[in-house]
Amino acid sequence: MPSRQKNLTPSAPLTKARTPLKRTITGIALAVLPVVLFILALLIGRYPICPLDVGRALLSPVFPNLAADVPETAQQLILRIRLPRALAALLIGACFGGTGTAFQAIFKNPLVDSNILGVTSGAGFGAALALLLLQDIWLVQISAFLFGLVAVFLAFSGSRLYRSSPLLILTLMGVLVGSLFGSLTALLKYMADPLDTLPAITFWLLGSLTAVTWSKLTALVIITILGLVFLWLIRWRLNILSLGDAEARALGVNPTRMKLGIIICATLMTAAAVSVGGVIGWVGLVIPHAGRLLVGPDHKRLMPASIALGASFLLLIDNISRTLLPGEIPLGVLTGLVGVPILIVLLRRSRTGW
Repeated sequence: MPSRQKNLTPSAPLTKARTPLKRTITGIALAVLPVVLFILALLIGRYPICPLDVGRALLSPVFPNLAADVPETAQQLILRIRLPRALAALLIGACFGGTGTAFQAIFKNPLVDSNILGVTSGAGFGAALALLLLQDIWLVQISAFLFGLVAVFLAFSGSRLYRSSPLLILTLMGVLVGSLFGSLTALLKYMADPLDTLPAITFWLLGSLTAVTWSKLTALVIITILGLVFLWLIRWRLNILSLGDAEARALGVNPTRMKLGIIICATLMTAAAVSVGGVIGWVGLVIPHAGRLLVGPDHKRLMPASIALGASFLLLIDNISRTLLPGEIPLGVLTGLVGVPILIVLLRRSRTGW
């Protein structure tokens, strides 16, 4: 026994000394990565622009004299196309990463993502309906947002009919409502004009940021920033909710009220993201697992890590979709092609824990 204690003693201080350094390096990397990818999104594309021209174009609204040194094409490309698109990818990725982490915490299920309550399916139906009947891009965004909220409202209302296992029934209702709106979307696609409306519906459902402009970002910016601030402030409560309702009440937290607040916040964020970028899957499922592998299961570190990783992941996917082929690849296709192998590797690395 004395010899075992002697062998174990020297390694303990080294472990404690390395852990803060590793956390610091990981935190810095997670903070820098979205910034690097955001800048890269402004540089690359069909028309590459040098960093100096990008900097001058970004500063030209504040310092008009700098605009004279930048080609008009490059300035318009940066300010009107690439900058709002990169900002949309940053916000949508952060949204899916944060909401996916919150949903996995309150539902205690590693297979849950931002679409567990049917918000994506409802938003997809709303967009398809607007494209079929109205064909107005503004109304498409509004319709997608509203029907995403309707889908979650139906799932929540249906779960209230049963008294036992509220979270399990809510999950089941979310799956049923999502399947219902998925079938309705398929019906709309069957009724759509195959030469005009059907391609527009199909392309929107695959996810894309091609049509993003500054005017479409207003609601997304406001809802996403407010939602991320809320999730950031209550991230430590997610640890308490993960313990169970009885333990949460014993620690002074009302689990029902807190879960309802998180669901409302995450629903608004997801509906806003889908209404702008279309149906983009796998981000809310893969990113929380990647965050746990990097920083552990403590939501005080996991939530900011998931937000940063989600923003970085979608920025990377959007950069690939714009540059890999002559034509743009839909984001929903790439997130599936990239997300599935990543999730398999993460599950292999983390074994059976999550």
